[in-house]
Amino acid sequence: MSKFLDHINSPSDLRKLNQNHLPQLAKELRKFIINIVATKEGHLGASLGVVELTIALHYVFDTPNDLLIWDVGHQAYGHKLLTGRKDNFHTNRQLNGISGFPKRSESAYDAFGVGHSSTSISAALGMAIASQLKGENKHHIAVIGDASIASGMAFEGLNHAGVTDANLLVILNDNAIGIDPSVGALKQYLTNVKKGTEKQDNIFEALNFNYSGPIDGHDIDKIISELQRLKNVKGPKFLHIITTKGKGLKQAEENQVKYHAPGKFNIETGEIYDKSASRLPKFQDVFGYTIVELAKQNDKIVGITPAMPTGSSLKYMMDEMPDRAFDVGIAEQHAVTLSAGMVTQGLVVFCNIYSTFLQRAYDQVIHDVALQNLPVIFCLDRAGLVGEDGATHHGVFDLAYLRCIPNLIIFAPRNEIELRNIMFTAQLGLDNPIAIRYPRGKGVTIDWKQPFSNIEIGKGIELKKGDSLAVLSIGFISENVSTSIKNLKNNTAIGHYDMRFIKPLDEDLLHQVFKNYKTIITIEDGTIKGGFGSAILEFAAHNNYKNSIKCLGIPDEFIEHGTVDELQHLTSLDVESITKFLENYS
Repeated sequence: MSKFLDHINSPSDLRKLNQNHLPQLAKELRKFIINIVATKEGHLGASLGVVELTIALHYVFDTPNDLLIWDVGHQAYGHKLLTGRKDNFHTNRQLNGISGFPKRSESAYDAFGVGHSSTSISAALGMAIASQLKGENKHHIAVIGDASIASGMAFEGLNHAGVTDANLLVILNDNAIGIDPSVGALKQYLTNVKKGTEKQDNIFEALNFNYSGPIDGHDIDKIISELQRLKNVKGPKFLHIITTKGKGLKQAEENQVKYHAPGKFNIETGEIYDKSASRLPKFQDVFGYTIVELAKQNDKIVGITPAMPTGSSLKYMMDEMPDRAFDVGIAEQHAVTLSAGMVTQGLVVFCNIYSTFLQRAYDQVIHDVALQNLPVIFCLDRAGLVGEDGATHHGVFDLAYLRCIPNLIIFAPRNEIELRNIMFTAQLGLDNPIAIRYPRGKGVTIDWKQPFSNIEIGKGIELKKGDSLAVLSIGFISENVSTSIKNLKNNTAIGHYDMRFIKPLDEDLLHQVFKNYKTIITIEDGTIKGGFGSAILEFAAHNNYKNSIKCLGIPDEFIEHGTVDELQHLTSLDVESITKFLENYS
């Protein structure tokens, strides 16, 4: 039983405590987070690192009247526990439970919904300017990490804030790591500031911020004292604190990458439980090992990722060929245009970006790559439903937002061998840029490391012949389709086609399908609006086909968090739902 945390249901309860009791509360808060994440999974290290800061912010400021924004939100578990979500925190990231990130509809204390990085300064500045216009006397606090502040959007916010007199406080939580270690010149600058060796003018003071720090982010008295002082300072302010990611759990401090989101682990020892003895590979590892294999054969190949070397498995290439693999930090726009620049000079560039993060570089894909028809090879990890990270991270929009771009090839492998072969094909030399989208998690092929073979661009495959109903699928969802068809007692009427390419479509194959089948069903793990099914409907309309066409996919709404299996069931894309659907038409 916790001495203090058990009695705190809101920040107003917290503010009744004597300041001398806050270090004990910090211990209790850490223990609570560790105990829940050990059994329920979630993001661990980031929240452990800001426990003292979290307590101090709610102790000093009048939240939710004063507005507190957490960048990304990986670090907001302590915030959730202090703001009325302690009793249902065990539902974190589970279907119908609370979100793993701050979410406006969940609590008045979540001033802004987050999940992607580097939005906090712009959002807090917008709120601060709005408060000025309304004549309100409020504080606006943005907590941002050293990896997130290196992003272009964060600098855009700082640049604007510096020419205002807005009541804005930016707190830099400097722990020298995001998910992977921070990179870049700004990271080196901050390291020098911490060491006291930086001789140049302070970069944040140069942007007209009232800078203070760096201070110990685990000294709660010092943080409270500085926050109280800053409450009386006018205009934009910048507080630099130094923390240790994973603070309070020895293993999380020593292995900060692994314990960012470790899965289930032993509370006593900190040892992470082995999730599965499955020999099936993760798609990201197939990418990671394959690019190394190809790069050994082709010295023009380079790899680029924006801050996700471990998550994308480009880390394998970075370890083996450090001069040919680049982590450019949280900078998706830069990653895309950097890739384009390299391609103009004859390099073969694999640009690996999570599907949901490529949304942040949409103009660069159009203006810097496709318009100039530069054959950048985009590898879009985490396509489709990704599970517990929820609405901010599902990669369900890529087929729709990419297929309207001229010159761009779009391919979705149904398995690991197809992923290897399209990577092999792309590095041989294409006339166009290509986007290859594949899911999070494990595949289906134990012996995936097969000899390479070339894939003909724009050609689909007949997986099963039928006579009256054809199912057209794209990507890994075809596994669910194949299983569903096998489950049917009488499936002779059903044909199954893996279209592979959404652009260019295999029109020869489609003409055969539309002439031989009365009913066409399209199935995709992307948004139903504007995606693969829409492309097939457009083909039918253009060619004046009158077949009955039904489209299955992600509905026109944001899908929340839960396991992938639960979310597939929710969107009728699981095996059972597809089987029932096919029974009604076969």
